[in-house]
Amino acid sequence: MIGVAIIGIGSIAETHIRAFKTFPGRCTVRALCDLYPDKAEMLAAAHGLAAVVCADYRELLRRTDIDLVSICLPPSAHAEVALAALEAGKHVIVEKPMAASLAECDRMIAAADKAGKLLSVVAQNRYFTPTMRLKRVIESGIAGRVLHSVANSLWWRGQSYYDLWWRGTWAKEGGGCTLNHAVHHIDLLRWMLGTPQEVSAVFTNANHDNSEVEDFSVAILKFPGGGLGVITASLVAHGEEQELIFQTERARISVPWKVKASLPLENGFPQDDPDTEKEIQALYDSCPGLVYEGHAGQFDNLLGAIEGREKLLLDGREGRATLELIMAIYKSAATGAVVRLPFSCDDAAYRKESLLALMPKFNEKKKSVENFSENAITLGGNARN
Repeated sequence: MIGVAIIGIGSIAETHIRAFKTFPGRCTVRALCDLYPDKAEMLAAAHGLAAVVCADYRELLRRTDIDLVSICLPPSAHAEVALAALEAGKHVIVEKPMAASLAECDRMIAAADKAGKLLSVVAQNRYFTPTMRLKRVIESGIAGRVLHSVANSLWWRGQSYYDLWWRGTWAKEGGGCTLNHAVHHIDLLRWMLGTPQEVSAVFTNANHDNSEVEDFSVAILKFPGGGLGVITASLVAHGEEQELIFQTERARISVPWKVKASLPLENGFPQDDPDTEKEIQALYDSCPGLVYEGHAGQFDNLLGAIEGREKLLLDGREGRATLELIMAIYKSAATGAVVRLPFSCDDAAYRKESLLALMPKFNEKKKSVENFSENAITLGGNARN
């Protein structure tokens, strides 16, 4: 039985608990840690957990019955806790984004390699049947070369969202919607197409006056071979319609799933191509569905890797690659320059301090609360259907 400790009892921790409880014969949540232990006690009681509760995560790392640490803290704390857990001989899964800088990511990866332990980064949207099927269609080549792609990571948050003490600051949150929301869609786009070679971006804070960070950004990506991509990240989008669209040589394919193909008339104008649509649809439908989806799907693979039954599909290097693309977006938006990937270790975007020195403070954060009285969250979901 794999013993799990969850560090950080914010809104996402309950999702982790539910996911781990999906596998009662394989793992159990044995410990919860938070600066506010009463919150952890309430959460343990709500889920019927016989879990130890503490305020100092170091106490948990000394326990021999803890095999896996799940980190649900603000991004600025990810590296410190992950490094301590790995050095204590624990496997680690850390919520997105992986860390506050590429330098921290590299330290985490090195610590995992040295300890011989697994390091995974949450990217639960990879573990939905539609996204898995779409990736299979792209990789098969049936639709031809991807000519351009669109990732619309559209969310909406009220002004009070940034009242929480760690949100809305470059130092603690690490960024705004690009880093903490669009990370899902940026990860999916990079997972399906690979890393672009050039990035051009702009960003702004359109409507959140208690936040230093951006709430809207647009990036243009250039991939090897000439394909282009556009990523829009927003916290001002009513309706939160989220999607990934790939325009290929033969068809338009996307998640939410849709396939549309065209053939040219004599004059070059389009007409429907139902035969190609049926061909692509048949491949899509033939791909098996996942038994577990979302966090549970990723945790199923992680537990299987710890048990030695399967390969870890999403490791620290994957998490780092997604963060590198986000850092390229930030550097381009802040400097107005076209940014080429990959970064070198002496690039300003590699370390947290030098990256943050480039970032504009759109507003001064004047209001700060320790906790909200209600901590329920809603999830945008269109891009996983």
